[in-house]
Amino acid sequence: MSNFTRYFSKKASIVRPVKELKGFQKIQLNAGETKTVSFTINKEVLQFYTENRKREVETVDFQLFIGGDSLTKMMKKITVE
Repeated sequence: MSNFTRYFSKKASIVRPVKELKGFQKIQLNAGETKTVSFTINKEVLQFYTENRKREVETVDFQLFIGGDSLTKMMKKITVE
């Protein structure tokens, strides 16, 4: 099983991909087993090349999706200031 984190921003100054993979961890699970997987999402992870041609994080709302595949519905909104 694979767990991953992706995000997208609705108001970036430049056109951004709809989804971006920002974390990935492959784990082994036996039938009925559960494990906790942690990811740190900080400003460095959310940086991209802006219209200023610099790697920056803009002050926008992001939607973080966490799950076993790209169709996951588990979402958390975060705001970077």
